[in-house]
Amino acid sequence: MKTPSIDNTIQLVENYTECWKQLNHYLLLARSNKFESDDEMQFLEIKSVLAQQLELVLAAVRCPFPTREEVHKLLSDTPSLRYLSDVGEDVLRSVESRWHRIYIGWQSILGQMKVKQQEKPAKGFSFSALFGRTAHRAA
Repeated sequence: MKTPSIDNTIQLVENYTECWKQLNHYLLLARSNKFESDDEMQFLEIKSVLAQQLELVLAAVRCPFPTREEVHKLLSDTPSLRYLSDVGEDVLRSVESRWHRIYIGWQSILGQMKVKQQEKPAKGFSFSALFGRTAHRAA
């Protein structure tokens, strides 16, 4: 099996975080109680994509957080927009808070991967070689 490049892995995680943003859109619809049957279907579809793509992301990226279990728990605790619109404010806030923690976790992973991507210096290039002479002149 071919190992994905850091660029491909970054793209995979960026696409995944975009799906998380879409999930939040539906949480906001549930909060406002302004959704239709098409929104319910799209909500279920985005949850399916999130569950499936999670496996691809976890196969490509080792991350301590968010865990598979935490993501699955959030997805299973949000069965429908109707359910979310009917639960109490405290439950909905808890779901939103958990969504936010997971989203920030993915953003952190993405940032770490971008750092690794930047760390690949050009062959023969070093930071100290570039600035070494300037530092010696100033001394």
